[in-house]
Amino acid sequence: MNFTLTMRRARKSRRHDVRTFTISRLWRRDGDHESEVSHLLDRTYRYHSLRELTWHLADRFSVPIDNVAIARKAA
Repeated sequence: MNFTLTMRRARKSRRHDVRTFTISRLWRRDGDHESEVSHLLDRTYRYHSLRELTWHLADRFSVPIDNVAIARKAA
């Protein structure tokens, strides 16, 4: 399952002292068809890494984590 996202940088995490990001928009790509799925996730959640987002997407869409690919779209 392929995803493309635009993100916003968030402030440093109070807990871990690292930069975080939130999802601005997220698209799911199936072959030639692309659909926006931003509304299916909490866009206020502050992710610490793309790896963490990958886990959330695999869980949300009930697919193995190895089947999730994320690309960043230029804003």
